[in-house]
Amino acid sequence: MQERFVLHNVKYVNGECLDIVIEDGKIADLTRVGSGHGKHIFDYSHVYVSSGWIDMHTHAFPDFDPYGDEIDEIGIKQGVTTIVDAGSCGSDRIADLVASKERALTNLFAFLNISRIGLLRVDELSNMAWIDHEKAVQAVKQYKDIIVGLKARISKSVVRDCGIEPLLAARALSHETSLPLMVHIGSGPPSIEDILSLLEKKDIITHYLNGKANNLFDEDGKPLQAFTKAIERGVHLDVGHGTASFSFKVAEAAKQHHIGLDTISTDIYRGNRLNGPVYSMSHVLSKFLYLGYSLEEVIAAVTAHAANWLDKPELGRIQIGDVANLTLFTVQNEPTTLVDSEGDKRIADQIIQAKGVVVNGSLIKC
Repeated sequence: MQERFVLHNVKYVNGECLDIVIEDGKIADLTRVGSGHGKHIFDYSHVYVSSGWIDMHTHAFPDFDPYGDEIDEIGIKQGVTTIVDAGSCGSDRIADLVASKERALTNLFAFLNISRIGLLRVDELSNMAWIDHEKAVQAVKQYKDIIVGLKARISKSVVRDCGIEPLLAARALSHETSLPLMVHIGSGPPSIEDILSLLEKKDIITHYLNGKANNLFDEDGKPLQAFTKAIERGVHLDVGHGTASFSFKVAEAAKQHHIGLDTISTDIYRGNRLNGPVYSMSHVLSKFLYLGYSLEEVIAAVTAHAANWLDKPELGRIQIGDVANLTLFTVQNEPTTLVDSEGDKRIADQIIQAKGVVVNGSLIKC
C-alpha cells in the first residue's frame, strides 16, 4: 500500500492552483489549496502540473547503436511518464524490449519495426527478405498489450534500392493486424507524394517538420496538396525531432499555414540526449513555446493528444480515481539558445524545465 501524500499548491496550465492528493497509487482528491491532507505534504508552489508527458517517438533499446538508450534515462528522468519506442525492435528482439520494461519505472509501449532485425543496422529495409510477415503477425499477437502500431522507416538511406516496396509490405501488415503505421520520412526516393498516397486514417507521419529536400512543403513554404489531403484523411502528425529531422524554418511554415500540432516527440536516444540537439523533452517543448504556441497547446501535444491516439484517455487527464501519472514542471523566464537539426540557432526568452513526475503513484524528483 502506498502512503497518502499531497502535491501542495500546484498549478494547471490555465493558472488554476490546487492540491492533488494521491493515495494507493491513485488520485484521491483534487481540492483547494491548503485543504489537501496526507502523511507527506510536498510544496510545489509556482510549479505547473499536467497529466504525465507522453513521448510518442523514442529509442529505448540500449543494445542497438547508435539508436538506443535506457528506458528511464529518456523517460522519468526527463519528466516523461510514458514512452513509445518507435520501432527499435522487429520480431527478432521485441521480446527483449518487452522484458526490459519490467526493470523500468517508466511506462512503455512500442511500435514493431516491420523489419525483423529492427535497428540492428540502419538500412533495415534494404533487403525485402528481412520483412518476415508471419513472424511480425505472431509478435503482434504475443505482445498485443505493448505493441501499438507498426514502424516503417521510408527514406533512401534505409530502403536503398527497394523503393516503395517496404511501405507496401507495411500496409499489408497493417491491414492484417489492424494496427496503424508510423512512417519515418526523410530523403528520397521514394518521393514524398508516393509515401503519402499510401497513408490512411490514424497512420502517423513522423519527422513532418524535417528540412530535407523531400519534405512536405514546397519551395515557397506552402504545404503540398498531397500533404493536406493526407491530413484531411485523418493522418496524424508527429514531430520526432531527432538529430536530423526538425527545422525551425519548416516549423514556422507549418504554423503560418495552420497545420495542426498533433504530437510533439523527441526521437531521443543516447547520442542526441547527451550531445544535442534534442537533450530532453523539456528542451524540445521549449522550441514550440519559442515558435509562438501557447503553453496549453504545447502541453496538450504531449498529454491529451498522445493519450487519445493511444486510445488511453486516462493517461491524458487528471481525474479522481485514475492511476496517478503526472508531470511537474516550471517555465523560466531566461534567455536560452535553441538549435534545430539544421544548425539554425534561435534565442528564446522562456525555457520549460521538468521538476519531477508521479509515475503510477510514486513521486520521483527530476
